[in-house]
Amino acid sequence: MVKTIRVSEEYHEWLTAHKEGDETMEETLRRMTRGPHPGDVAGLLTEDEADAAKTAVTDLRGRDRDRLNAAQAAFDASETTE
Repeated sequence: MVKTIRVSEEYHEWLTAHKEGDETMEETLRRMTRGPHPGDVAGLLTEDEADAAKTAVTDLRGRDRDRLNAAQAAFDASETTE
């Protein structure tokens, strides 16, 4: 089965510019959406900026875990009162 997606002309031009050899658009999209190669982003952040980013991600994950635990506790409490 084939699906059609809409992208802006600018994005299409950008994607086309990144096609390699005889790649299909699907192959290019798959390659491009897997994330950047580590070598392509090396040096973009200072060590302090990278540490701050890691801390922010850890904090966000912790908050998600706290929210999940609170929801589970509320669900469990409602089960015992019924």
